[in-house]
Amino acid sequence: MSLLVILLPALRAVPAVSAAAEPSGAATLSWLLSEDGIALTRQGDSAPALCPKADSVVAVLPADAVAWHRPILPRAPANRMRAALAGVLEEQLLADDDQVHLALAPEAAPGAPGWVAALNKPGLQAQLAALAAAGLSVDRLVPALAPALPPEGLAAGADSQAPSGHFFNAHDAFGADVQWLALRDADSALCVPLTGSLARSLQLRWSARGAQFSATPAAAAAAERWLGTAVAVSSTAEQALAALRSRWNLLQFDLTPQRRGSLALGKLARRLLSPAWRPVRLGLLSLLLLQLAAINLMAWQQQRALNQLRASMDALLRSSHPQVRAVLDAPLQMQQETAALRAAAGVPGPDDLEPMLAAAAAAWPPGQAPAAQLRFEPGRLNLSAAGWQAPQIDQLRQRLQAAGWSLDMAEGRLLIQRAKTTPLP
Repeated sequence: MSLLVILLPALRAVPAVSAAAEPSGAATLSWLLSEDGIALTRQGDSAPALCPKADSVVAVLPADAVAWHRPILPRAPANRMRAALAGVLEEQLLADDDQVHLALAPEAAPGAPGWVAALNKPGLQAQLAALAAAGLSVDRLVPALAPALPPEGLAAGADSQAPSGHFFNAHDAFGADVQWLALRDADSALCVPLTGSLARSLQLRWSARGAQFSATPAAAAAAERWLGTAVAVSSTAEQALAALRSRWNLLQFDLTPQRRGSLALGKLARRLLSPAWRPVRLGLLSLLLLQLAAINLMAWQQQRALNQLRASMDALLRSSHPQVRAVLDAPLQMQQETAALRAAAGVPGPDDLEPMLAAAAAAWPPGQAPAAQLRFEPGRLNLSAAGWQAPQIDQLRQRLQAAGWSLDMAEGRLLIQRAKTTPLP
């Protein structure tokens, strides 16, 4: 399933909400195209309407666009959870409630500590509206930076609880190009500029815990000078694809897409196509191929046995009736040749009058008068049934069936003929 990943322009992290943080939609967007959500197929920059088509559209928020909180989640029904979260975070959110979009962590449990993402709602709505106007309906919204989630079943490979840091360049609130350090572990996720002492103190604390640092190609040289050691180079595309494999989706509450059914199928498809499910996919494919091989082998064995049976019947016909040169239908030809020999010898066949009269006489109900009329044609004996009662007809039918004959009633007459057998296919 192909994925179009849209790298959204910068939003101001809550509570820094202002008109400058509410873009009406960038004229040019950076995008990535992936056929499986793992490997990058191609990337580029274009207007939203010129982005390539894909089965699913996922938007990635910049690392500095989301503020993270970890309160005790309220026990509230789903339709009132958004209002309950706003009440819990009222003192931490320094903006009006209608200016903030909130989203819960995957599998968040009410009554327990849980991560809540907070971001600039007007700016996000403006960008989603611009994408929708260009025909790009976003199925999922993921953050480039989020707290590490604990492993969950087969999706455990998407998130890691080990602390990590990533250097990148972005504009600050005043539009200046600043180098940032994004830090995350299981207990926090934050972005800080390298200017000032906060970044240095956090870096020392993270390094003491064995954090692994990476940087975008443009920020790698400055990051190595700042750290005093080499860092792994990880492009923006690689960071976006890594975020794509996480379990986050910030399209919640009033921003939830209305296509719930297709989204559920898309979520299931993404999980089945994730790297963690690769062994399962290979196992199912192997099982399917094994079943197909077994079915073909069984069909081949059955066909071989049927061919051997037909060959035996053909050989029996040729040995019994050497005058037959072409074998087209061995059972029918055997019956015809045997009937010809029987007729030549003057021996009555099973469909002649004598055997049929003998069968009728043997099955005739006691006390029933003989038939007043009879009519015979090869294989069919027709007798008058005047004065017969239903019990007598049933009795005659049962006795004839036991001897291999059938009895039908039509227009007040009894029709006796040989019972039909299922021919060999």
